[in-house]
Amino acid sequence: MTIQNDPERNESKHLHTLADFRNKRVLEVGCGEGRLTWQYAKEAQLTVGIDTDTDALRVAEVDRASDLEHKVLFTAAASEYLPFSKETFDIAVLAWSL
Repeated sequence: MTIQNDPERNESKHLHTLADFRNKRVLEVGCGEGRLTWQYAKEAQLTVGIDTDTDALRVAEVDRASDLEHKVLFTAAASEYLPFSKETFDIAVLAWSL
């Protein structure tokens, strides 16, 4: 991303005190453009970001580093209707979402 909303990285510091993302399967609800996603995705085994804003998801796809192509997936979905019938996740992240 080109905009840095948290130059002191306070958000990332607090996020990592709340959860250990190493080798975890993470569901991020309301991932938007992936601003929060990039703060933990390299540690996670798999990250799936969902959002209803397809324009934001396109930005997230473009911003995704090539080494995360198979570890970070984005899909258009609402939290009330998750498109995963048999998937399980170790951590669910929800930040700044309605």
